[in-house]
Amino acid sequence: IFFRNTFCIMRSSLRLFYKAAWNASDIVVNKSSKPVTLPPPEDLVFGKILTNHMFEVKWTAKDGWGTPTIVETHELSMSPAASVLHYAIECFEGMKAYIDADGKARLFRPDMNAKRMVSSCNRISLPTYDEAQFVESLKRLVEVDKEWIPTGKGYSLYIRPTCISTHRTLGIAPPEEALFYIIMSPVGPYYKGGFKPIKLIAEATYSRAAKGGTGQFKLGSNYGPTILPQVLASEKGFSQLLWLNNGVITEVGSMNFFVYWKNKAGQLEVITAPLTEGTVLPGVTRDSALQLMAQWGYNVQEKIYTIDDFIEAHQEGRIMEVFGTGTAAIVSQVSEIHYEGEDYNIPTPSTSSDSLGIRLMEEILAIQYGERGDHPWSIVVG
Repeated sequence: IFFRNTFCIMRSSLRLFYKAAWNASDIVVNKSSKPVTLPPPEDLVFGKILTNHMFEVKWTAKDGWGTPTIVETHELSMSPAASVLHYAIECFEGMKAYIDADGKARLFRPDMNAKRMVSSCNRISLPTYDEAQFVESLKRLVEVDKEWIPTGKGYSLYIRPTCISTHRTLGIAPPEEALFYIIMSPVGPYYKGGFKPIKLIAEATYSRAAKGGTGQFKLGSNYGPTILPQVLASEKGFSQLLWLNNGVITEVGSMNFFVYWKNKAGQLEVITAPLTEGTVLPGVTRDSALQLMAQWGYNVQEKIYTIDDFIEAHQEGRIMEVFGTGTAAIVSQVSEIHYEGEDYNIPTPSTSSDSLGIRLMEEILAIQYGERGDHPWSIVVG
């Protein structure tokens, strides 16, 4: 009881500082003295090459957020007792910047990433910030390294905002020191050889998330445990895992999952797992797809459905299309799901007039690259 009460008091007192925020107008820029140039497109490997600069700002329970800076990308130095290393007190985001036909840099719905990261910080007791200042800081960093955004459809600058506990303690408690930073990496098209449907294996042994857990937050601790199941799936010849939770379909790999089918009443319907169970990440691409499909007149449903529901629909010929959505690939069409020794082949229409997944991908790409004019989801930098 004493520990619980002490923990609550500490948490309450820290929250006073969590509400404070850095201001993007205070950013100090110290440019690299040895900048390097963007490698050729064929050398771009996801996450391997970092841009010249990074954003960082420190936080302490005593003083709140410090002075935000943009500095040369560098290695981090911290105590081996930093609680991020022992208790995974860390969260992150994934987003991209693009170059449009006029040479302007653009961001795609950065306000949603800012909001989601605040939610993740809250869940893991890290300090939060002002969402608008997050976006403005992001814009400043992208401006500084704008020449690192590769040009061409499918090319972009991947952006990784991260917040970690740097508190030097082996005790399990809310951190008293933290570091927020943003690093960036130029990337090429997810499908280098063109749009390719993927094969899935439905995973009934391992679980990605459970109700009451942290599946709805973007925490590093959600991703590490998925590596082994993914390796095992790859060894069997499958691209990704279809995550099940006691038979309930949740996500595919690190993407949200959609099924376009005829329901039992014979009505065309697009279905995806709801956010209400807390086992599904509220993806930015997921939300974008839901809004676009609703605008196009599709019957879109967010509700619980199971692998048995899918198999029944497949056996009755009611499956029209299946796809995943996420920042990296935007849309991944699914050609097969393997479950309990059976392969369930799925139609993969190949044009935007026939395929809902391809139509979504083409529309989202057009918005991201500024081809839809002043679309509210596409934010010009500078």
